[in-house]
Amino acid sequence: MIVIMNHCAGQEDIQLVIDKLEQAGFRVHLSKGVERTIIGAVGDRTQINDIALEAMPGVEKVVPIMHPFKLASRVFKEEDTVVRVGNLEIGGDHIQVMAGPCAVESREQLLEAAEQVKAGGATILRGGAYKPRTSPYSFQGLEEKGLKLLAEVREITGLPVVTEVMDTSTLPLVSEYADILQIGARNMQNFFLLRQVAKVGKPVLLKRAPSATVEEWLMAAEYILAGGNSNVILCERGIKSFESYTRNTLDLTAVPVIKYLSHLPVIVDPSHAIGNWRFVGDMSRAAVAAGADGLLIEVHPNPPEALCDGKQSLTPQNFKALMAELRVIAWAVGREMEEI
Repeated sequence: MIVIMNHCAGQEDIQLVIDKLEQAGFRVHLSKGVERTIIGAVGDRTQINDIALEAMPGVEKVVPIMHPFKLASRVFKEEDTVVRVGNLEIGGDHIQVMAGPCAVESREQLLEAAEQVKAGGATILRGGAYKPRTSPYSFQGLEEKGLKLLAEVREITGLPVVTEVMDTSTLPLVSEYADILQIGARNMQNFFLLRQVAKVGKPVLLKRAPSATVEEWLMAAEYILAGGNSNVILCERGIKSFESYTRNTLDLTAVPVIKYLSHLPVIVDPSHAIGNWRFVGDMSRAAVAAGADGLLIEVHPNPPEALCDGKQSLTPQNFKALMAELRVIAWAVGREMEEI
């Protein structure tokens, strides 16, 4: 449930309500908006009648949240959440593009990719140091060496870094180097990892699992929010369907649905959804038109030589051309492409 405080409520009134809820065994989450303050309370709803919240000073009304996801719900927070990464905002008026290679392969490869995507208009560098692969014989990533290369290239280019954390054992190390922690699709419902990630406090990019419903996806985000980390970015990357021509089926309907149900920003990863570079541009343009707050695009200096997902990676030249088209579409829907 949520407790909506009226606009005249002072800090003392708010604290009294918080104290009352905590005494009754509720976990409390405070959301201060532009026009009103909302206190989210998670716990046994049968206790509400015993504490007479609506009779307390400053309380406007008490509203139950019917969705199983409470803190991620638009009912809990009407205003869009804006996640800040350095000077960048994800979820605001500007669309952010995260681009780079699927995997960090070498210093030369990563630096070239970073400089090229920055020149094309990307604002965040993506690159995997740890690579969860279907086959144990595929390239698994450079691990800590890859993280150090990402940090070095960040210093050179000024691009913040998003990279994947696979498990709790490597979480402290990845957190040391990354600006945004990516939870991959395979780990979306690794609830113990989600709880631990919440404690780190850094922005989290939560990818949708290939068979997850929108509600299951938001419930995964709820674990991070309930752990005290409000900086969650959702990422649609395609779901499994009967279609086999593409790697996955990109569910662009999820973008407006998430915007309706939740206040969290949502970005789209067309590269993993389609699995073929020829269609990445089309789906990127569609994602921006659908209202996505950003894109996660794979770009490699030499895709045929890539150690991971070369088939779905754009060349720097194709990426630059795509960004020019995306600026036009962003303008048409009342947004702007962020540039560094």
